[in-house]
Amino acid sequence: MKKVILSCGGTGGHIYPAIAIASCIKEHHPDAQILFIGTKKGMENRLVPAAGFDIVGIEASGLNRRSIIKNIKTIENLIKGGHEAARIIREFAPDVAIGTGGYVTGTVIMAAKRAGVPCFIHEQNAFPGLANKMLEFNGAEKVFISFADSAKYFAHPEKCILTGNPIRTQFTGLDYEGCRSQLGIGADEKFILLFGGSLGAEVLNEACIRLIDEMPESGVKLYFITGKRYYGQVVERLKKEGLEKPSVTILDYADNMPVLMKASDLVISRAGAIALSEILACGKPSVLVPSPNVTNNHQYFNAKAAADAGAALLMEEKDITSDYSVFAEAVLKLASDDARLAEMTGNALKIAVTDAAEKIYSQLPL
Repeated sequence: MKKVILSCGGTGGHIYPAIAIASCIKEHHPDAQILFIGTKKGMENRLVPAAGFDIVGIEASGLNRRSIIKNIKTIENLIKGGHEAARIIREFAPDVAIGTGGYVTGTVIMAAKRAGVPCFIHEQNAFPGLANKMLEFNGAEKVFISFADSAKYFAHPEKCILTGNPIRTQFTGLDYEGCRSQLGIGADEKFILLFGGSLGAEVLNEACIRLIDEMPESGVKLYFITGKRYYGQVVERLKKEGLEKPSVTILDYADNMPVLMKASDLVISRAGAIALSEILACGKPSVLVPSPNVTNNHQYFNAKAAADAGAALLMEEKDITSDYSVFAEAVLKLASDDARLAEMTGNALKIAVTDAAEKIYSQLPL
């Protein structure tokens, strides 16, 4: 019986690839024992069990670049989490350990390496994070990358295997018309989906409020996913400004994202690697607004790759915040241009990767 540990945490961008890999392993080894290790309070504790897998939590937190004092707690968590991870690995005795990112991954992969377990990591972004570069240097057997250029940033590029980003199978097996029917979207209506990642994005939310203000009274439907932390203030803002419209649906979070995305004609999003991979796999034209508040500005490079391929319109946050009406104008113009949308759909499908989990599985000693 095969035993596998997967480590992930923090955001859906780290969690969903791990779930996709675990699901692929289960398809090949139905009796495999798979255990996730995450943080004790992160969203992985909801998403992983919902996908049918067991998870345990250890202490973990990231470095605070603004406060040295707060990093004392981070160091304490690193030491405690290391002991917890070592105990779990010793008791579970995995055949392989795979890390897909988040604060917790470094601790788990290092503990697994010390225990003699073959270790592998996956890098979702075009520009690798410091943690994965350190793990690659310190003993990961292979690094699964999603962009070919990522290899040059690692100390041992020969370890890198280009696989793409693993995505959930739900994003590749749905029908456009069926999803629209499920959501009550008419054949002649344009459907726009806007979301800012699993945690939401304040600037994107502000831009969407301006978009709602300028939307036509008919012919366009919008699903606006605010993120849980922003939902209340967005709803109150729309009510206060008289912008509540029957054509606009406001959600704090969406568990049916595959259905929403497949039904859409245009997706507006941050440029997190997994969200972008899902958008491309669905063949959706997109407007990408990369977050400038991420390490090494990696979302910009993710978005640029899609834009350079003709699959997306890249709009930087600094340009939007200077004049939100520019964003609304660009979105509505693109949504009404059927020829351009069709061209972007074709380009998205050309660069989409839908078999990344299988490619990763083929490299594992299972």
